[in-house]
Amino acid sequence: MILVIFVDRHVPVVGRRAVGPGSPVSPAPTILVFDSGLGGLTVFREIVKARPHCSYVYVADDEFFPYGHHSEDAVVGRVVPLIGQLIERHRPAIVVIACNTASTLVLPHLRAAYAVPFVGTVPAIKPACNASRSRRVSVLGTRGTVKREYTQKLIHDFGAGCEVTLVGAAELPSMAEAALRGEIVTDDAIRAEVAPCFLDGKARTDTIVLACTHFPLLLDRLERVAPWPVDWIDPAPAIARRTAELLGPQSDAAAVPARFILTSGRSPSRTLAGALKPYFGDLQAA
Repeated sequence: MILVIFVDRHVPVVGRRAVGPGSPVSPAPTILVFDSGLGGLTVFREIVKARPHCSYVYVADDEFFPYGHHSEDAVVGRVVPLIGQLIERHRPAIVVIACNTASTLVLPHLRAAYAVPFVGTVPAIKPACNASRSRRVSVLGTRGTVKREYTQKLIHDFGAGCEVTLVGAAELPSMAEAALRGEIVTDDAIRAEVAPCFLDGKARTDTIVLACTHFPLLLDRLERVAPWPVDWIDPAPAIARRTAELLGPQSDAAAVPARFILTSGRSPSRTLAGALKPYFGDLQAA
């Protein structure tokens, strides 16, 4: 398995201090953010806001993307040892699994195998159902996430009497990545993926859970193709709060520039590197 690391050598993430000449040497805790691809950036940016004085490693398992196209056993067999390698290399204080599909499958295995704390990403069904006024909520996720027993249990435990519709959007994660790379993704293609979320009748769907971290990358497009306004529930702020809680009191330690890792060994295209610049600055091979 090849890992290629790109390091921001010049531009620190906004709000963070980088180690440089004359900087204090006290280390900042490292937060490892892991996703199947680029969707975890929506979580990464919220964690950076919550804990600016940390060192960050973002890992995109693009070699195995998308996870929804693999069997459950294949995802577990892939992710568990890969996370072990990353823990050994980067010694994180905490690992954030910024992927709903992976979280619903591998978190118990990871917590059993490694001592480092983990924060997962699961469908935000409880806050969505609590907020819904029409009592009609849709969960927009990958096919893997919406069919999980874990998701069904969340609905059973926290559905609060709502009618919850599960929608598996098989192609939307790839569309989100394509759009981030600057490729053309039509509104009609996005509309076809999300149309089953919108139920009409005596009561309309008024709340949609974004149960894949890729989907907030398309939020402006989702709002545009929606047949009527709804509340879109993004779990990223809650994940950031939980990460900050587990890390404990915030320090003013010096942080190294954020690192971006692809498991495929491919270099980001010029367009993708430009899209990543707000997160990592100018990417250069380390």
